[in-house]
Amino acid sequence: MSGITLGAAHQTLRDEVTAELRHRILTGELRQGERLVEDRLAASLGVSRNPVRESIRVLAAEGFVQVVPRLGATVALLSQEEADELFDVRMAVEGLAARLAARKRSAASAERLRTVLEQAGEAVADGRLEQVAALNTAFHLGIGEAAGNSYLTLMMKPMVQRAQWIFSRTAAARAPHSWTEHLSLYEAIAAGDEDDAQARAVAHVAAARRSFLAETGRTATRRND
Repeated sequence: MSGITLGAAHQTLRDEVTAELRHRILTGELRQGERLVEDRLAASLGVSRNPVRESIRVLAAEGFVQVVPRLGATVALLSQEEADELFDVRMAVEGLAARLAARKRSAASAERLRTVLEQAGEAVADGRLEQVAALNTAFHLGIGEAAGNSYLTLMMKPMVQRAQWIFSRTAAARAPHSWTEHLSLYEAIAAGDEDDAQARAVAHVAAARRSFLAETGRTATRRND
């Protein structure tokens, strides 16, 4: 999506700008701690400053941007503590989502999840890590939709988007394992096994946490060398 002039689609301009800036943050094009200069961003997107300013407010509410009075906006820093808290919440929420998805399973919801898995498998095989991260998010949101609980859906979207930020940092090592775990989770949901689906969802998040801790440990070691 990067590098295009926005405003031609059916979304509002603010929504388009927000999606593009979120994409740049998730992929690391806009780095953690980087200052967000409205004029520069507006020029790169081919829009005025107003939708950029509005989008920064939205991203600040989602936790991707930090706004400091008189100093401006920067890409937020995702600390180890915040990541750990996110994993705790994911275990509870995604475990419940998987249980409900298994309980309310349908041929249509199973097919949607299967389609995402097939696309993810191809992306993993081809080494398209950015697409793998996006499909990882799509799979988890698909489980939330299959759960059929409006309150859960509202909670999952911002949570899973933040999780994609973490996944992007570990995608090279994590992608093949994540795809295999997703397939196992899908099978439990499609079979209607609530207990197994919940257990596999929790185990999947626990594995993601171990991968993240291993990666951040290596990063810290490299910085201290």
